[in-house]
Amino acid sequence: MHVDLDAFYSSIEQRDHPEWRGKPVIVGGDPDARGVVATASYEARRFGVHSAMPTRTAMRLCPQGILVHPRFSVYGEVSGRLRALFLELTPLIEPISLDEAFLDVSALLPSPLEAEPVARELKARIRQETELTASVGVAANKLVAKVASDREKPDGLTIVPPGGEAAFLGPLPVRRLFGIGPRSEERLRGAGIERVDQLAGAAPEWLVARFGQTGLEWQRMAQGIDDRPVTPDRELKQISRERTFPRDIGRREELQGIVEALAEELRPTLQNAPPARTLTLKLRYPDLSIATRRRTPGVVITEDTLKPGALQLFDEGWDGRPLRLMGLGISNFVLEPEGQLPLFDDGGVE
Repeated sequence: MHVDLDAFYSSIEQRDHPEWRGKPVIVGGDPDARGVVATASYEARRFGVHSAMPTRTAMRLCPQGILVHPRFSVYGEVSGRLRALFLELTPLIEPISLDEAFLDVSALLPSPLEAEPVARELKARIRQETELTASVGVAANKLVAKVASDREKPDGLTIVPPGGEAAFLGPLPVRRLFGIGPRSEERLRGAGIERVDQLAGAAPEWLVARFGQTGLEWQRMAQGIDDRPVTPDRELKQISRERTFPRDIGRREELQGIVEALAEELRPTLQNAPPARTLTLKLRYPDLSIATRRRTPGVVITEDTLKPGALQLFDEGWDGRPLRLMGLGISNFVLEPEGQLPLFDDGGVE
């Protein structure tokens, strides 16, 4: 199962402010300080507002929108309640973000075809416990489950039977596949491929000639092939936030605003996680190349150093090309007391 809460941040704001229900709510930063949109309610999306958009642009598109500063501590608390519900089904949970996770329920259900009652019960529990709606996709693998959860948003449920993966994906535009953004979509369209079934049926040697090994990876996805397991967090290695942009972004001011928004999303985790020494910024370009910048300043990351450190990593790591994804993470946690152990207990020597 892929479980994805619908317009998570803005739905929480509408839940906590009933007078905002049915109205365009935009969760984002200050429009006069390079703020960006974290998410927008479906009412605001009808005006073209989307995540990663400058807040100033969003308010111009939707001047009647209700602008709300993010409350990440509240969102994190709701995310914890969601995880508790997931654990009632399976211990095999792979969180993707605060509002999104993969659940391996194969020990509970022999086939996705038998998942409907369980999925509907989970959706009902989420609504009962949080007053929010979730969209659920069920399939034999993670790739197809994720695409399925997005099919009937909001409050959707889509089940793809085993063996039906290629038929389900076939009519969709190639952009719906993970890893194919606007630039890749444009390259494929230039080669005459717009739908997933066209990509799935293309000659492998032709794909390699046009797109290299990436073309074969795209084709495997188009054929509904994905053997990645659901991987629960076994050990705390990194806490991160990522944002994939609806369009490639190349303006420095806009990208700096997104860095600041990611830092703001990470800030509440500093209060609950062990002290972290290392800050990492990930930049993904339209050609899928990734640049990573990492810094260990010699002291633990604090709320005061998080945002300036992230902006410095961006200034050092960005090469000026447009970006399609950005991620910010903390790691290198101090899990045990450091320094020399005391020779004696506090009570001294007997």
